[in-house]
Amino acid sequence: MKATPKQTAYALLRITMGINFFGHGLTRLPKIPSFRDWMVSQFQESILPDFLLYTWGSILPFIEFIIGTLLIIGLFTYRTAIAGALVIAILILGSCLIEHWEWAGAQMLYALFYFFIISQVSENKWSIDNKLSTLREKHL
Repeated sequence: MKATPKQTAYALLRITMGINFFGHGLTRLPKIPSFRDWMVSQFQESILPDFLLYTWGSILPFIEFIIGTLLIIGLFTYRTAIAGALVIAILILGSCLIEHWEWAGAQMLYALFYFFIISQVSENKWSIDNKLSTLREKHL
């Protein structure tokens, strides 16, 4: 069956968001200590305790890498997109706590993209999720 324009657009948005998160994670993984130190320094004046910043700076690259990979291949897309949206919500809160309004504004675009990925998941034709669903239907 041929994909509709809406299904093609959905796949391209999902893959593009996946590449974005994957790229963030991939570039940060080899340099977690310096990324973590940068994050702690950025939030030094915030109300957030250092141990939270240290922990978040240590795990965020892994989270980004995993979310990105899953979005690119279209596996667990709905839950993965929710996880991505929650990461963005956390990042927006952090940006607001240090009054980096331009960061918060840019992150709102990510939130909007995740809104589309989550709300239009029924258009997720070009994905592993769809292939698995098709296989399940054939075996029922």
